[in-house]
Amino acid sequence: MAAGFDLDEDQQAILAAADQYARERLAPLAKRMDDEEWWPDEAFRALGPAGYLGVTAPVELSGAGLDLFASGLVCQALSRWNYAMALSWVAHENLCMNNLLRNGTPEQVERYVPGLCDGSLIGCLGLTEPGAGSDALGSMATTAVRDGDDYIVNGRKLYITNGPVADICLLYVKTDKARGAHGISALVVDMHAPGVRVAQKMIKMGFRGSQTAELAFDDCRVPAANVIGKENEGVQCVMSGLDLERAMISPICVGMAERALELSVAHAKERKQFGEPIGNFQMIQSRLAEMAALVETMKVYNYYALASMNDLPPGEGGRGEVHKVAAISVLYAADSLNKVLDHAAQIHGGVAYIWETEINRLYRGIKLLEIGAGTTEIRKMIIAQELLKG
Repeated sequence: MAAGFDLDEDQQAILAAADQYARERLAPLAKRMDDEEWWPDEAFRALGPAGYLGVTAPVELSGAGLDLFASGLVCQALSRWNYAMALSWVAHENLCMNNLLRNGTPEQVERYVPGLCDGSLIGCLGLTEPGAGSDALGSMATTAVRDGDDYIVNGRKLYITNGPVADICLLYVKTDKARGAHGISALVVDMHAPGVRVAQKMIKMGFRGSQTAELAFDDCRVPAANVIGKENEGVQCVMSGLDLERAMISPICVGMAERALELSVAHAKERKQFGEPIGNFQMIQSRLAEMAALVETMKVYNYYALASMNDLPPGEGGRGEVHKVAAISVLYAADSLNKVLDHAAQIHGGVAYIWETEINRLYRGIKLLEIGAGTTEIRKMIIAQELLKG
């Protein structure tokens, strides 16, 4: 990326192309997805042939052969027009595909990544459990017990994005209870296998079209060949993946904030009160100015975070400067989006309180971004702990 965090010509082209695709193909789906919790399976899988799945995967694996930064730009564009689809894209593209790409054996990568790139497979990640949220590792209760050439998996995973629609799941399990967080392994699980079921599909306040579920694993047999990395060393995959996830949640915030600002400027020009556009009033202008300042600073730090992680080696992350940068990125982006959406709702007035409006749909999305991938409080803890290590 160029000095000053300006996008170069190639990056501008990636962002513009993804924006046009999302505006034309995904924006028309957003209202129905929100109204009905509807999943547009065909449209999601079509992202593969369009070049928007497998962004970071090599061309020989049906990917685009680009970097994490480019992936973030695609996410930013998708989020402007259909943030529910963008969240499902992140779960598939980053949490599942990119984790497999970074941590799988050549055989595992060859088996799964091409399908995740061309859209024939949809992926999800299974980490959070009913009894474990912020302490996802220490409180993990889902187990995998070795039985010959298989593991037998039992347990529940909760709030799993893409859970109801996924073909494969990158699942974290306890393989050695005595070792706590250091007894965790990562497995690739076929979501159509015996012993796997969607225990419940969850109805949400925001991101409604992005499918979310509680998954149940009851004596599910998973081949030992599906272990990602080594047994009991899944924590490295988790922590590295969480930093990348946080870096990729930030573009969702940026895209949503950009759209909220665009809608607010248009509304301020069109809406008339006291015989003139409300954009003529200084208090409305003040809110628009604050929104613009927040959007621009969100973009700058988000781009910095993405650039910082472009060459993050497999197994790295979960500590040090990159851990701090990822946490700052999503903390600032989500907090700023909250402020942007509050300004936007106030500018729109009663319109923002009506469920079916786009600004209302955007507003309902903020809380997940302050909770998912580690809550605001967890993000602050990470930042403070890294500062105090010095």
